[in-house]
Amino acid sequence: MTLNAVLARIDETLPQSLDRLMDLLRIPSISTDPAYKADCARAADWLVNDLKSLGFDAHAAQTPGHPMVVGHADGPGRHILFYGHYDVQPVDPLDLWDRDPFDPELQDTPKGRVIRARGASDDKGQLMTFIEACRAWKHVHGSLPGKLTIFLEGEEESSSPSLIPFLTENRAELSADLALICDTGLFEGAVPAITTMLRGLAKAEFTVRAASRDLHSGMYGGLARNPLHVMAALLANLHDASGAVTVPGFYDDVAELPDSLRQQWQSLAFDHAKYLGDVGLSHPAGEQDRTPLEMIWSRPTAEVNGMWGGYNGVGFKTVLPAEAHAKVSFRLVSQQDPAKVLTAFRAWAEAQIPPDCEIVWHATDGDPASVMAIADPAFEAAREALTEEWGRPAAFVGAGGSIPVAGYFKSILGMDAMLIGFGKDDDQIHSPNEKYDLDSFHHGIRSWARVLARIAG
Repeated sequence: MTLNAVLARIDETLPQSLDRLMDLLRIPSISTDPAYKADCARAADWLVNDLKSLGFDAHAAQTPGHPMVVGHADGPGRHILFYGHYDVQPVDPLDLWDRDPFDPELQDTPKGRVIRARGASDDKGQLMTFIEACRAWKHVHGSLPGKLTIFLEGEEESSSPSLIPFLTENRAELSADLALICDTGLFEGAVPAITTMLRGLAKAEFTVRAASRDLHSGMYGGLARNPLHVMAALLANLHDASGAVTVPGFYDDVAELPDSLRQQWQSLAFDHAKYLGDVGLSHPAGEQDRTPLEMIWSRPTAEVNGMWGGYNGVGFKTVLPAEAHAKVSFRLVSQQDPAKVLTAFRAWAEAQIPPDCEIVWHATDGDPASVMAIADPAFEAAREALTEEWGRPAAFVGAGGSIPVAGYFKSILGMDAMLIGFGKDDDQIHSPNEKYDLDSFHHGIRSWARVLARIAG
């Protein structure tokens, strides 16, 4: 069986695959710091040359920021686009690292062998799992597994300023039947997972104003409106006693979780007590008729991210402030429209403002949720491939946060994305002493070989 030959090749050449990853990790491609602009270009060129060695027609496309690496390989079957990013986070504080962040090392730890370096998990180790799977496939078959496009970004860790213009300008070249993204992880560090839904985000910042100036509480207290009281009451009314959001129409475009997904999630036996206990909490908040995984993956939220006003310095100043300020955000799911949600929130908030007060709205913006079409047989085929490799049932999962590129692939390129990654919760991404388990790297390569065997060509 040719797949077995590919898997055997991956096993035999793991040391060489690791050497190549180490070479890439030595390049300090920190995208947010202009001092490393040349290093970002060097990382892009390294990847272009590696892809060319595998038969990809690859180049580094210039942008106003850092290059985008694009490679194409023609072949039969569906057109598959793979996305990763070669840029990394800054290393500060440097004194908390046990070694040079860009001098990668394979280390033995109580939990197994790990690759220690900045970018080991986020995202160089992850993207190289796919490239190494293609390398083994090419060696065994003499060709790549199908019609593939490799798209590697150099600005993901600095808010991707060039991404939307690049996708828009190169829509015809980059559009494919399906995208694969390797920038996620194993569920609870052990269960192979395909992320199929990502929550969106809507944000609002606003001010409640009352008197024309700050007032002395001895002279005006009890008679004049206190904007902090008004703001506190408004924000307290954002949820009812059961934890549901009270903004009218908020749940109108929220679909119920399919029973098949609900059963999968229940089988994960998520330990919410430990999840909360790790941050010093013990009692779930939010909608009381929902499971913890539903609340963080498939249900929308309304959160107060900041509230301030009055005197906050040392000592005491008995003032009635003229203004109170707040930042509120909404995690969105399903078909919720950020503009519609923010319009409803604005109308709801303004209806609660008493006489002598006004609301002044500042920045409001948002992005919708991404829900993948898992009815596409490729999703189930990939889940079966992951199950075979890891020896335990793979699951379709959600993500509480947002991965913007998946949404852009949907809105700009018109394709769904399959998010598969092999990181672990303790990889310390964005932190000192980042690592990537050697087991994740090895099984990640094998996983992509299995996935490609099922969905490409």
